[in-house]
Amino acid sequence: MTHLLEVQDLVTKFYTEDGIVHAVNGISYTLDEGESLGIVGESGSGKSVGVLSVMGLIPSPPGKIESGKALLNGRDLLHLSKGELQNVRGKEIAMIFQDPMTSLNPVLTIGKQLTEAVKLHLGMDSEAANKRAAEMMHLVGLPNAADRLNDYPHQFSGGQRQRIMIAMGLSCNPSVLIADEPTTALDVTIQAQIVELIKQLQEKLGMALIWITHDLALVAGMVDKVAVMYGGYIVEFAPVEDLYKQPNHPYTLGLLHAMPKIDAKEQTRLASIEGMPPDLRLELLQCPFAPRCPYAIDKCWQENPSLIATGPNRYSACWRWEDIKEEKTFGGA
Repeated sequence: MTHLLEVQDLVTKFYTEDGIVHAVNGISYTLDEGESLGIVGESGSGKSVGVLSVMGLIPSPPGKIESGKALLNGRDLLHLSKGELQNVRGKEIAMIFQDPMTSLNPVLTIGKQLTEAVKLHLGMDSEAANKRAAEMMHLVGLPNAADRLNDYPHQFSGGQRQRIMIAMGLSCNPSVLIADEPTTALDVTIQAQIVELIKQLQEKLGMALIWITHDLALVAGMVDKVAVMYGGYIVEFAPVEDLYKQPNHPYTLGLLHAMPKIDAKEQTRLASIEGMPPDLRLELLQCPFAPRCPYAIDKCWQENPSLIATGPNRYSACWRWEDIKEEKTFGGA
């Protein structure tokens, strides 16, 4: 079966004065047409570096994609020239970044920034491009779209700027849209609106979606499957309902028990994951989660487990996954 996007054994490192940072350590996943994938993990787990590698946006130096493949419609993005990548980005695969204020050029009008991609990729003239820009702004819920094309980013609110970023990402009808924590800089009410907007647009336009977040609760109602990352590795991969119902990795279990539950019948103390994330300058031989894991055994310190099948379309990198799936609490919390 040919997948729309297939990432195979992707390895990305950063060569810094403080040492080699092992940011992404052989991750693999697939995405089909219209499908949605959530990539979840705490800061520094490799979520963003993984998709930036796929997009060809890793700064080099210090970053370097050491090995792997990223096949989009069978074509390896990691081996395209800069010119070939420029023709792919925006047209076939697009990305929405965390902070729209730093992603939008403050000295160019919104219309100028929205029309650039459609002129390049769709060959539109200025009149057609402006019409397309106004249509996209209307699509993402911005009123008086045609009258605001000559406005600058500072004339829009934070939520409106993020909607403009979404409009830019969708302007050339990409097959894959990557949303890299697009609600981080927004207040809670606006966050909910942006999440709902992207969910509706994905269903309406039929595109595939990768949603990157540190918030496991956020992806519950909007993705088909979830990859949980820790220390540059994917430690669990599962359909979203299966992951919530029965996690097969202690890190996932810890994340789930750290989430507040609005339906709790009595006051319960949230579980916490003690300790610190691994130092990615060290090449780990043991399980990266072992120092923080209350279920670790000797083997966890001796060998880093690979992902193994634990059920239909689900995988876990844990020597004790069969015990973990029966656990109801994290570390007895």
